[in-house]
Amino acid sequence: MRELFEIFWSFLKIGAFTFGGGYAMIPLIQHEVITNRRWLAEKDFLDLLTLAQAAPGPIALNTAVFVGYKQRGYVGSLAAVAGVVVPSFTILLLVAMFFADIRNNQWVDAAFRGMRPAVVALIIAPIVGLTRGMHAAFVALAMAVAVVVWYFGISPVWFLVAGAAAGVALAAYRGKGVKR
Repeated sequence: MRELFEIFWSFLKIGAFTFGGGYAMIPLIQHEVITNRRWLAEKDFLDLLTLAQAAPGPIALNTAVFVGYKQRGYVGSLAAVAGVVVPSFTILLLVAMFFADIRNNQWVDAAFRGMRPAVVALIIAPIVGLTRGMHAAFVALAMAVAVVVWYFGISPVWFLVAGAAAGVALAAYRGKGVKR
């Protein structure tokens, strides 16, 4: 029961103190599950993050599900999801109740404009962190794919499918096969 509370509490803190959506939560999740709690190794976290990105739904929620499941199965997933969702739900409920009164307030507008650079930095930080240890050719490939997706509007799903197929083909070619 204590471990479930720790999972809930960890994700509650992440959900409560992260602005900017799921990608902004990644560095906090990474720090909490790898450095603070030592629930996952960095390689395992990167694999989990890849799976969370490929699965439908918000990446932070998917990551919470996978981390919770890895720790305590289905109940761990529920604890992590509850933790990450409760702050957002509460804040959205309060904003919805009072936003009509404050939406044209110059102080609120100024606060949102001031938070934008921090949100961009929170999104870029995990990207830089994820490139550590990657071969320069893979970093260049990732940047090229990002540009193609952004500029041409091609769905990233196609690149995920192609990357998975290339990874399986490369493993088969090298004779390593797929671990069972």
